[in-house]
Amino acid sequence: MKILKTSDKNFSKTWETLLKRSSETPQKIEKLVSHVLHDVRRNGDEALRRYTKKFEGHTPRNFEVSTTEIRKAERQVGRAELASLKLAAVRIRRFHELQLKSLGRSWRIRKNGEILGEQILPIDRAGIYVPGGLAAYPSTVLMNTIPAKVAGVREVIMVSPWSGGRVNPYTLVAAKLAGVDRIFKLGGAQAIAALAYGTKSIPTVDKIVGPGNIFVATAKRLVFGQVGIDSVAGPTEIVVVADDSANADYVASDLLSQAEHDPLASPILVTNSEKLVSGVSVALMRQLASLERGAILEKALRGQGLVILTRHTRESLSIANDLAAEHLSLQIRSASQAASKIQNAGAIFIGPFSPVAYGDYIAGPNHVLPTLRNARFSSPLSVFDFVKRSSVLEFSKKSFTKLAPHVIRLARLEGLTAHAASVEIRLNRRPNKFGG
Repeated sequence: MKILKTSDKNFSKTWETLLKRSSETPQKIEKLVSHVLHDVRRNGDEALRRYTKKFEGHTPRNFEVSTTEIRKAERQVGRAELASLKLAAVRIRRFHELQLKSLGRSWRIRKNGEILGEQILPIDRAGIYVPGGLAAYPSTVLMNTIPAKVAGVREVIMVSPWSGGRVNPYTLVAAKLAGVDRIFKLGGAQAIAALAYGTKSIPTVDKIVGPGNIFVATAKRLVFGQVGIDSVAGPTEIVVVADDSANADYVASDLLSQAEHDPLASPILVTNSEKLVSGVSVALMRQLASLERGAILEKALRGQGLVILTRHTRESLSIANDLAAEHLSLQIRSASQAASKIQNAGAIFIGPFSPVAYGDYIAGPNHVLPTLRNARFSSPLSVFDFVKRSSVLEFSKKSFTKLAPHVIRLARLEGLTAHAASVEIRLNRRPNKFGG
């Protein structure tokens, strides 16, 4: 992992360059994804079959997963694994129910003949993208579906690639536990196109959520406006802020836990302890030898891995705020108090016994988090991503008449005479061309 020191003369310049790292999609990929979207919009299921054969190695007779296939998956899932999935689903549902109770209810205020408020309703249909094929991502299913169901979404449609016509049974069982209504054997940009535009087999949704590769992310960005999306996510990120009280093995294991997602993942250690840096380096090498995704881990560590050596913990926290990481782990003295100084992070993991893996699977808060420094202005996926608000306004004749002169005056000063006329006509007088 590369090492930067805040005490270096050129640190500020290097740091600015690092923060401005590009998240633009390569033109070649955007062109290819645009072609897929256009093809699916125009040719529907026929285009989906071509792309599924090309990219996933099979041509399904029916895209939708049957109840028979789900029952078969249930028989393949072990009791212990099923119990863990059920516990995760319960905890995630409980957290998101608390979210909805704390906010998100329609409200009205009645005063002086006026009724003002908001009507908050769930979207009608949500699309959930789950990466995979033969890989198992049941946690993604739970995290994306349960908030939608808690919010009251009528129908949740899930799409996931079936590599060679097969899927991991845990993905299907998690979908049933979470309350997914319909599942389709489809991945890639073509799946996003199907959800956005609809085909003979697959209905159009109102919003698409869920992670995917660069093709999926690009497709989501390109269909935004036709449908809503959660975000355009980049590769996973973890920043560990640590001092000399941290356990080097714990720090190394947390960095590796997120680096194994993707060769483009960003594992970053921010510390004021050179001794800890040495200990983490040794621990990384030792732990790497026993991990299955060694090639991915080494690419992530060499490519984006970074150690930022600071002068003190206060500076470390400032660096963390600048990075606005997806996952932020605080392994320092008085970590709970330090958490209150964090302004930008997708999720904050406090102390040595709060590994990111708990947030990924079973803690309850959502693991769909902002990346690419988007935590400066956006938040984790929640029930509020699946509801929409309508303002509500009602005036009695008396309250309408009281405010009318002001509305007419403001409309006319903006040159919007039809606005003014819509008020004047209710005052039982002909619209005045010149007055208020």
